[in-house]
Amino acid sequence: MIDIQSEEDTRAVPLQKVGVKGVKYPVVVLDKTATKQHTTASVDLFVNLPHNYKGTHMSRFIEVFHKYHSDISMHHFLDMLEEMRTKLSAQKAFGRIEFPYFIEKKAPVTEAAGIMQYKCSYEGEVSEDGTRKFYISIQVPVATLCPCSKAISEYGAHNQRGIVSVRLLYKEFFWIEDVIATIESCASTPLYSLLKRKDEKYVTEHAYENPRFVEDVVREVYLGLKKLGFTQFSVEAENDESIHNHNAYAFAEYSE
Repeated sequence: MIDIQSEEDTRAVPLQKVGVKGVKYPVVVLDKTATKQHTTASVDLFVNLPHNYKGTHMSRFIEVFHKYHSDISMHHFLDMLEEMRTKLSAQKAFGRIEFPYFIEKKAPVTEAAGIMQYKCSYEGEVSEDGTRKFYISIQVPVATLCPCSKAISEYGAHNQRGIVSVRLLYKEFFWIEDVIATIESCASTPLYSLLKRKDEKYVTEHAYENPRFVEDVVREVYLGLKKLGFTQFSVEAENDESIHNHNAYAFAEYSE
């Protein structure tokens, strides 16, 4: 059959990325407690396209990804991109998958169990010169209590939910659960999907005793990630403010 994609293009315009975007696919990732976790990912896969090629072969992206989807762990992700680059005769290959990650979490007093969801993503790039880059991003919902409000108010203090987002350069294997636990320990309190009254009392009082600005959260997470051994990362916190008509935000990054 005629292969239109392989025909020569004479416009002399190279394309940095061509491929498939927004592919919904079941995947299996590693789970610290249960060994493996089945979830669903939104997948973006690209390669570069030299100026003399008319198009790429879109079906090959899915063929390669399907081969790896049953074990799309951190150490397999770059192998998948390298195979994709080779099969499509490209100089570079890029990939990003975003997926919900679920952790069973017990309430702090009653130990009633519920499931928490965290948004995670893998993002990688490989090149024919051997360059390999891989980043993991994790979003963690938390709650913070305002130190200023606590200091100036006669009754209580305002608090709010926020999102802490980290982007980590992958060098050595780590558990997503360990990063989440570090982030949650830096907020006024973690969030839970199930709380009984005894738990709610504990969480409320714990938050009151641990007031945090977004600046505090970012600095504490920054130090926590360094302690875990990460050599390049960014961390940001954004609070959905409860008494202001705007959000509070802070950001920091680190690289050795």
